[in-house]
Amino acid sequence: MLKTTGATFLAIATSFFILLFSPPPKSYYHSLFISSSLSDNASISHHLRTLTRRPHVAGSQANAEAASYVLSTLSACNIKAHIVSYDVLLTYPDSRSLTLTPSPSEPPITFDLKQEIYEGDPYADVADEVLPTNHAYAKSGSVVGPVVYVNYGRVEDYGTLKEMGVNVTGTVVLARYGEIYRGDIVMNAFEAGAIGALVYTDRKDYGGGGGDAKWFPDDKWMPPSGVQVGTVYNGSGDPTTPGWASSEGCERVSIEEVESSGDVPLIPSMPISGADGETILRSIGGQIAKDNWQGSIDAPTYRVGPGPGVVNLEYNGKQVIATIQNVMGVIEGVEEPDRFVILGNHRDAWTFGAVDPNSGTAALLEVAQRLQKLQRSGWKPRRTIILCNWDAEEYGLTGSTEWVEENRDLLASRAVAYLNVDCAVSGAGFHASGTPQLDDLLKQAAQQVQDPDNSSQTIYEQWIQSTESSLIGRLGGAGSDYAAFLLHIGVPAADMRFGAGYPVYHSMYDDYTWMEKFGDPIFHRNVAAVASVWGLVALRLADEEFLPFNYHSYALELQKRAEDLENDISDKGITFSPLFKSIEELSKAARKINNQKKEIKEAKGWTSMRRNDHVKVRELNDRLMMAERAFTDRDGLLRRPWYKHLIYAPSRNNDYGYTSFPGIDDAIENAKNLNTAESWHVVQHEVWRVARAVKHASLVLDGKLT
Repeated sequence: MLKTTGATFLAIATSFFILLFSPPPKSYYHSLFISSSLSDNASISHHLRTLTRRPHVAGSQANAEAASYVLSTLSACNIKAHIVSYDVLLTYPDSRSLTLTPSPSEPPITFDLKQEIYEGDPYADVADEVLPTNHAYAKSGSVVGPVVYVNYGRVEDYGTLKEMGVNVTGTVVLARYGEIYRGDIVMNAFEAGAIGALVYTDRKDYGGGGGDAKWFPDDKWMPPSGVQVGTVYNGSGDPTTPGWASSEGCERVSIEEVESSGDVPLIPSMPISGADGETILRSIGGQIAKDNWQGSIDAPTYRVGPGPGVVNLEYNGKQVIATIQNVMGVIEGVEEPDRFVILGNHRDAWTFGAVDPNSGTAALLEVAQRLQKLQRSGWKPRRTIILCNWDAEEYGLTGSTEWVEENRDLLASRAVAYLNVDCAVSGAGFHASGTPQLDDLLKQAAQQVQDPDNSSQTIYEQWIQSTESSLIGRLGGAGSDYAAFLLHIGVPAADMRFGAGYPVYHSMYDDYTWMEKFGDPIFHRNVAAVASVWGLVALRLADEEFLPFNYHSYALELQKRAEDLENDISDKGITFSPLFKSIEELSKAARKINNQKKEIKEAKGWTSMRRNDHVKVRELNDRLMMAERAFTDRDGLLRRPWYKHLIYAPSRNNDYGYTSFPGIDDAIENAKNLNTAESWHVVQHEVWRVARAVKHASLVLDGKLT
């Protein structure tokens, strides 16, 4: 009896000692991370002002200096930081000109192609460092032709012109930004027979709608001389190293091979201002464009042409193998150092980059500083956290793509998730996109963070009130640095931001003044809405014993998308039964692994975890981590082999958009055009391919060999 009592007393005393002297639970540190005591609005403001004091395009000295600033800030946080460099093909404008002859009887108009400095511009002294307006990787050449107005330059817009009897062959098209990726605007123009493309910023979309609307610096809208620059490259990474890293002394394909790849345009193009676009529009005759092709309330009547206005477009670019620099910071995990939770943002900007991307860079540095404060309080992550500041994203997701290609196998076996922030803040309203197994985690994090614009509610409450469609978007488009992680190697991913599109995007006016006046006046959205949610999601992925993934959400998503596709071609004799069967197996596997997780948790009880349970947890987490990889196929998509993911990928006609089941979607589009038995057979084959991938994912979740 005394022996039993003594043993009981010893057990109680031991438990009390553990409770008294053990570190706080990880949830304590997570709550501390999002508390106001750790956030620093002044620090974020300082980071953003420092990063945006000069234009810093990839490959420039100013961008190298920005990399040094990020490196030193991470190092000051006691984070092991280093730079990873790559030598990649970048392009810069050498010479350019644009002349309009409105009619044979009128003198030509030569455009100056300059963005104007505004009165009181604090960056006037460095404005000449802004690159002349251009499209990166644009085709060099000189073309002369009548102008055709093509609305947003989409495939359906060319269909409308064809119905109107307008022939685009041999013309220079004038398209407006706003609906699809600029590279696809130029590609669609080429495929329609155009010899050149001009892309302008319409007041209706970016200038406040015309009328009495004011523009920056008096309001948020794009000034008449503002130009949205950007890349027209349709690939990912360095064009001369397709599929492998641009490391020192590596193999490179020739410029001729790059041009024959289909990823760079084959006709010259140029971005122009809204004012120049309207001048050209006034020279276009012919039929009146449809109502939804028209401009702002005081714009001229838009006609489609061709002509009589004729433009002479000349562009010459220089191609340079330039050094880019990714800055990497690593906080090594204590229990599972070989499992990586990766946060990323890019640093390079076309101009000053206050919104895109350095609001995100400032948020990344805020996350780093808060993590340092947690470490001082005793926190140590279970898994390794990697902070990445990418270079040359604007050219074609280049820095992140090269790093993923170089570390492909290691990342494929060890990366838990990738969390991206590009434009952290451009206004009010929280937005998040991600792979479906992260849906619950994103919602839960938003429920813990206070809405910066209304202290009586959480971000989640604001989020659900302001969203009419699906709460969480998907990441099939190739619009930012998550692409290589998710679409190439199958790492679960998320992207988040505050605010949607903004009018001065990729122009000289995306500066600190715009951000201070219109984007985030006191920098509280950066702190509360991005750094807090971003960091909290990362902490839970890094610290929780069980990875907070729920693949049941994935199965529900796939079921809905498959039903939509089936309904779209219900009369074509295509059976989706193999896919539905695989989705049901995935749903069962998701329920099973959720139950297994629950059983392990319940078996632990109140005592410390048994040694063999560590193995069970690790094995279960590995299944959760690796299931996303099973959605990839080593052969990739047909005619787009770099994209390996069979569930999500960019739309063929809009790199910014995405499609679910992209291989099936591409095959359906092709079959509708050809309408042959062979083309519909390809559709059925793609259904089988996806069905096999989904089945592979369910087998990974199940964790047993057949």
